[in-house]
Amino acid sequence: MRALLSLFATALLIVAWPTAARAAELEPFVATYDAWYQGKQAGTATMRLQPRGAQWQVDLGIRGNRGFAGILGLNLEQDTLFDVVGGTYRPLRQSTTRKAAVFFNRKVEGVYDWSNNVARWTGDLSKRRRDPVPLQPGDMSALLINLAVMRDAAPGAALQYRFVDGGRVRPHAYQAAAETELVQVGDISYSALRISRTNGGNDEMIIWVADGVPTPVRILQRENGEDAVDLRLVEYQGAPQ
Repeated sequence: MRALLSLFATALLIVAWPTAARAAELEPFVATYDAWYQGKQAGTATMRLQPRGAQWQVDLGIRGNRGFAGILGLNLEQDTLFDVVGGTYRPLRQSTTRKAAVFFNRKVEGVYDWSNNVARWTGDLSKRRRDPVPLQPGDMSALLINLAVMRDAAPGAALQYRFVDGGRVRPHAYQAAAETELVQVGDISYSALRISRTNGGNDEMIIWVADGVPTPVRILQRENGEDAVDLRLVEYQGAPQ
């Protein structure tokens, strides 16, 4: 089990990036984040990876409990059930639920049928996005791309993935920085590698990865040059199996 890391710790943690490749083997974890929105603290988030028999499930839940997000009761829940085939994370089922107090409750569910190489989504989405999506080897959901970035991160690496999620298909290209940088998260500092999406247009995604930490230490989404959703690691520990 990984040692518990807390925002309230006063020790300085600086982890040097190894020259050897990062281990690709999955390890269960539960991670807690502070969730910020447009530069203001808005709530909390939890990311979890755990085995489900011969398969795995990754979950992300964001709960708004401060400011405007708290007033609206904004909540987001995502999960992907997947298996590992030849070192590739292969999605099997995916769901996304968005809630805001009594104003709306939208849920979308998807099934990746690899026997017929097609994915389909149902629920609260447009008719066009309910159309079958042809699958290609290596296709992943948004949460699986986050895991793949963790697995593949290396200084200077160019990473290419195909996002297939919610009835949408998009290429995702990422570029890792040439060297690590010091990332301050509360009272803890990490020597972390910045990986930035390069083909998102006005929608940017930046992920900071620290060696020895099984989950991103920070995930930042920017829209039109402004910070939107910002998840900052509070603590993590190994998940019970």
